[in-house]
Amino acid sequence: MGTVISFEDKALANLRARVAAAEEANQDLIAFARGHSGAVHSIHGAVLAAVEAEGFDHLIHIVTQEWPQILGLDAVALGLFAGDKGMRADASGLQFVEPRIIEHSIGGLEGVVLRGVERGHPLFGPACELIRAEALIRLESAPPLPTGLLALGQRGAQGFETRHGSELLVFLGRVLTRCMGRWLIPGD
Repeated sequence: MGTVISFEDKALANLRARVAAAEEANQDLIAFARGHSGAVHSIHGAVLAAVEAEGFDHLIHIVTQEWPQILGLDAVALGLFAGDKGMRADASGLQFVEPRIIEHSIGGLEGVVLRGVERGHPLFGPACELIRAEALIRLESAPPLPTGLLALGQRGAQGFETRHGSELLVFLGRVLTRCMGRWLIPGD
């Protein structure tokens, strides 16, 4: 006589494994959706703050002083150049710099770069020593408006690692560029 093989135990174990995998995928999706929703909310808050700026100096203040809190970051810095003038701004204030410094910083940078780092971008100034994750966003404008770089940094090694995050940051950079144009070329 032959032996009877029970497929029921194997089928049940296989079904349990599939249910567990589906539950884990579902939890991952829920976590992503919550995180993405939080990121969208933060970006919207930053955009609204920028739109409410009452002048170019106020816009720079909002970006460097208020955006870190709104976006949940440790540092935000901005570098701009137009013609023979360059400037960088961070939490410590505004400085005029050689425009080639900013121009060199954006060389080869298209859109957004998201990365973990041992030391943040020099644009962060003294805070660069503390930065472990950064997002560098190229700000592109037609002359006479400035071109430059928006740098977002955080101390934690976790970072800005998703495609959706980079799309939101490109949007943030474009809004900032439009807001600068509003104050640098009045009447447009």
